[in-house]
Amino acid sequence: MEGIIFIILSFFKAREAIINGIPTNLKNGISAGIGLFVAFIGMQNAGIIIKNDSTIVGLGSFSTPDVTLAIIGFLIILALVHYNVKGSVLIGILATWVLGMIAQAAGWYVPNPEAGVYSVFPDFSAGLQLGGLANTAFKFNFGWAASHLIQFVAIVFSFLYVDIFDTVGTVVGVADKAGLLDKDGKLPRVGKVLMADAVGTCAGACLGTSTITSFVESSAGVAAGGRTGLTSLTTGVMFLVSLLLSPIFLAIPGFATAPALIYVGMLMVSSVKKIEFDGDLADTAGAYMAIVMMPLAYSIATGIMFAIMTWVIIKVVEKKAKEIQPVMWVVFILFALRIVTLITNFQ
Repeated sequence: MEGIIFIILSFFKAREAIINGIPTNLKNGISAGIGLFVAFIGMQNAGIIIKNDSTIVGLGSFSTPDVTLAIIGFLIILALVHYNVKGSVLIGILATWVLGMIAQAAGWYVPNPEAGVYSVFPDFSAGLQLGGLANTAFKFNFGWAASHLIQFVAIVFSFLYVDIFDTVGTVVGVADKAGLLDKDGKLPRVGKVLMADAVGTCAGACLGTSTITSFVESSAGVAAGGRTGLTSLTTGVMFLVSLLLSPIFLAIPGFATAPALIYVGMLMVSSVKKIEFDGDLADTAGAYMAIVMMPLAYSIATGIMFAIMTWVIIKVVEKKAKEIQPVMWVVFILFALRIVTLITNFQ
């Protein structure tokens, strides 16, 4: 249901209007916020940042091989970038993986599946597990009672909210880093991007998989030089190939891919220099909220919500409501409804 609404909104260019209606300063804040978010995810995967009951998050132990190898991998990527080596991110991942193999062979890195630590060597003992879609494809459930209609609508709205604004943030952030935004901060032919994303959402639901959508990790492809649809097509083909080589790809540890995310996060955070902090207060505060809330709330959509709501409210306080485009008022109302669903526990 949410995917169908998604397609309708894309067809009538509603999502395109949202992207084009976001002020340039907020877009730069969104891009920088995504950078911090991606780096935070990378540091979590590496064990550099861990859960702490007292301070929510804390610093991991540098005596563990995961942390040490991840840091070495990050330094390898930086060194390769400095010398303009093509494919520096991919080479960094592979080099870190090889170092992990050496560490395991030497007895320093010890696999412990119960603790979530797995062997970095490919395991072909179980053969190729290609799986299937027979148990998931088109297994829809229409048995919910009419008495639960309000909850159903609230759930669909929650999915729609997250899907729309996660995609908006990802598209803006990745396009900005790729240099695809024009002088007005708009992305040419963004409608095609959004329609492909909407169709993917429906396809994933029909097949019983997780949502087929744009992911912020796509920024790694941009960092490697990807700019056109050929990059995505090549990635898709490689995913098909990876099905036949799944034991190899499953063996690549988190500490090997984490340096790539941390590096990409560093690149995206650079968008902060484009923000005019001495300009309009609404723009400054909105961009700031995007940067702060994305990693802290662990959500791109939440960061955008705080950014736009802050921007609209301050514009009104400044008596500059005339500068607010109609689409931003609509988005503001949608965010207000989202808050209502959270308060009433319909999320």
